[in-house]
Amino acid sequence: MSGSATLRLVLVDDHPLFVRGLELLLPASTQGRARVVGSTGDASAAASTVRQCVPDLALVDLHMPAPGGIRAISAIRRTAPRVRIVAISGLDETGLMVQALRAGAEGYLPKSSEPEELLPPLLAILDGWAVLPTGLLAALLRPVHTGLPATAVLDDEERRLLQLIAKGCRTVEIAEELNFSERTVKRLTAALLRKLRVSSRTEAAAVAGNAGLL
Repeated sequence: MSGSATLRLVLVDDHPLFVRGLELLLPASTQGRARVVGSTGDASAAASTVRQCVPDLALVDLHMPAPGGIRAISAIRRTAPRVRIVAISGLDETGLMVQALRAGAEGYLPKSSEPEELLPPLLAILDGWAVLPTGLLAALLRPVHTGLPATAVLDDEERRLLQLIAKGCRTVEIAEELNFSERTVKRLTAALLRKLRVSSRTEAAAVAGNAGLL
């Protein structure tokens, strides 16, 4: 963004006082370099509002009434992939912040930020940087425990299946090895992934390696 250009923002927030305050204070505190060009308090209207207003950034409150802020972020990401998305919240909830990043947000800012403090991180996000609070960054970088969940007691058949998955065997190869149908292997694999609390064979292989099953 050039020095003379105006940073255009859309607010997705159901708190009228916060929205109105930012509409008034942001231009004044940034010497006109940033302004709110649209807003909505309806999470289901977030994507359409962004399409209509064509902003540089969309600020989305995570604590919106249903369908909620996370769904709003996902919808904006699908319909306006070039718009940068910033999650905002008045609460410090690491889990919800992580969900926002997975849904497509490029950064997070607390709603307690003063208007004059917003311009540098917003410009950084617009330039392609991710802006995250220290606590969230630490949580993302913290080593993840990938051993077997305490409730995942595997029988011999499940252990064998997990070992074959970890070796990269395809469904047809596992079926031949265990003398099952491919349909049965798919069903057993889905049940095993649920038991291990993972969502993919790759994650299951990591569990097997960390649990010493290979």
